Amino acid sequence: MAYVRFQSTEPNPNGRHPGFFGLINNLSRSGRLTPAQEEFRQANHAWYEAHYTNPSKVDPTVYDRSINPGATAWFKESAEALVARADGYLEVLAAHGVGCTKLVAHEPPGRIVYEDADQIVVVPHRN
Repeated sequence: MAYVRFQSTEPNPNGRHPGFFGLINNLSRSGRLTPAQEEFRQANHAWYEAHYTNPSKVDPTVYDRSINPGATAWFKESAEALVARADGYLEVLAAHGVGCTKLVAHEPPGRIVYEDADQIVVVPHRN
């Protein structure tokens, strides 16, 4: 089983690498998206909401920094439709000069704190 994550190429001020959802949401909050890009963001967020489980709705503590420090979500490679849909997000991010890279891990890249048919959330292994 392989796992896929799309995240920023540069850490944020907290030292974390936000995923593509967080990156595009930051552009939206700062008013940097064009009307077409904002429409894309809203429509595609709704699509993801309808087609996969939000881990924090199942377990509100999954991203709690004191309980699961550094927790990050990874798609299972088998969730092809979810992974493929990321391309549109990457195009919007690239148009704004926001670096986002695709990571692939062939084993869970940390301690699994949540899992469903489409994804895992892990607390990364310590270096």
